[in-house]
Amino acid sequence: MRIIVISDTHGNYNAIESVFLRNKDADWFFHLGDGENELDRFIITHMDMSQKIIHVAGNCDYDSISPTSFILPVPGHRIYAAHGHRLAVKNDLSILKKTAEENQCDIAIFGHTHVPYNQYDDGMYLFNPGAAAISVGETKSTFGCIDISDAGVLLNITEV
Repeated sequence: MRIIVISDTHGNYNAIESVFLRNKDADWFFHLGDGENELDRFIITHMDMSQKIIHVAGNCDYDSISPTSFILPVPGHRIYAAHGHRLAVKNDLSILKKTAEENQCDIAIFGHTHVPYNQYDDGMYLFNPGAAAISVGETKSTFGCIDISDAGVLLNITEV
């Protein structure tokens, strides 16, 4: 199973289109917030992919009616997804980790910080794909890929 994770596109439609169309064969696509307008535009123009796209609202998705978190059960795992602004991810990841654990999730994906993060911590995969439009301390915009197989979980961050 392959899951593409993108966050913080902040108006950059080309980033979504490039990443999603390059990975069209993925099983799921997550947008972790701060880019609802361009995601809506992508969905309207690529309806064939709409059933595979999951979105959570970010702090810059004004007047959004999208959920602020989402849980996706996948074979052998549960993924907790949130933008992260309500979980204080810019301070530390303890609230995110606790919330994921309370929801019986072993993979927690988040955005908001614009900084890529990939860590396995005491049974929990913590993963931030970085920002597809605006990166902090990085020269390139990034997105993430989660591959889940019988062999385990592999998380990668790559350039847009």
